[in-house]
Amino acid sequence: MMCAADPRHGRYLTCAMMFRGVMSSKEVDDQMMNMVNKNSSYFVEWIPNNLKASICDIPPAGMKMSSVFVGNSTAIQEAWKRVADQFTLMFRRKAFLHWYTGEGMDEMEFTEAESNLNDLVSEYQQYQDATADEEDMEAEFEGDMHSDEE
Repeated sequence: MMCAADPRHGRYLTCAMMFRGVMSSKEVDDQMMNMVNKNSSYFVEWIPNNLKASICDIPPAGMKMSSVFVGNSTAIQEAWKRVADQFTLMFRRKAFLHWYTGEGMDEMEFTEAESNLNDLVSEYQQYQDATADEEDMEAEFEGDMHSDEE
């Protein structure tokens, strides 16, 4: 989805990069690592290896090479918040509601949709704020080991 969300206001959970043209995989890996190291504050640290790349040797017509970057960023919550605010304003006024209830929808479905959207925003905020604490990971690992012994 293309939307107005500034990626600097969030952190990337996962990214995919697709390259077309003649280039070495080492060059791609090096450039990806340089980008991540330079911008490490924009990537969550609790998802290891959250970058993927693909290389196609055949360049696009009329070009030597091209690339595409697709990322799942917590900055999308800005867009979801705007949609939620607009939805809430319209739903409170019951604007256009009769079109949907006339076709068989129940008002409760709108309330549930509003709640789901707010949950989505909260979930992305949790992902943005989450950190990879070594102590937590060790405790989780030890807990798994103890449950295996029982």
